[in-house]
Amino acid sequence: MTDSPHETLREDPDLGPLVDAHGELTLDPAGDLFERLVVSILRQQVSMASAAATRERLFDAVEVTPTGIRTADDEVLRDAGLSRQKTRYVNEVAAAFEEEGYSIDYFEGLTDDAVREELTAITGVGDWTANMQLLFSLGREDVFPVGDLGVRKGFGNVVDEGYDRSEMVEYAERWAPYRSYATLYLWRAQEDIAESVAEVTEE
Repeated sequence: MTDSPHETLREDPDLGPLVDAHGELTLDPAGDLFERLVVSILRQQVSMASAAATRERLFDAVEVTPTGIRTADDEVLRDAGLSRQKTRYVNEVAAAFEEEGYSIDYFEGLTDDAVREELTAITGVGDWTANMQLLFSLGREDVFPVGDLGVRKGFGNVVDEGYDRSEMVEYAERWAPYRSYATLYLWRAQEDIAESVAEVTEE
């Protein structure tokens, strides 16, 4: 019988104390992939407070579906707080969803790398955004988003600050096949990161 992610990580000298301190953190996949992807785009390169305010205005102004975004006037999106660039990005995502028929079911049978390849082909979707979808939309268990600042800060606090990204990835292999859960605990390694993650996973 295979150990659970928490049983496995509890045995790890780095993460075991975090599992004991924070309990059994879980991946709770989103019900709507498109909404989650739009929210991830809103969060790119802005503060949490700014992203939350824009999200609220956007969801009040338009129906956040591929059709709702594509039929909305760009000025409505701009008035909600989206930059010109992000207005383009959400329209690109909406177009891709309509043209390709993307959904949680569509990606269910694809590998993590195949999901990343499809999503990052959309203008405005980079590795960080694709990894957030793997974690919080699709609930994949073995994602280690080393490009995320919170992950790197948590790793520095828990393991060592002297590692570069490639060394972090190599070190994190010891947490496979549950690197997503390891990521959740690294985010909890300091208070401001925990608050950030709470916003990311909020429905």
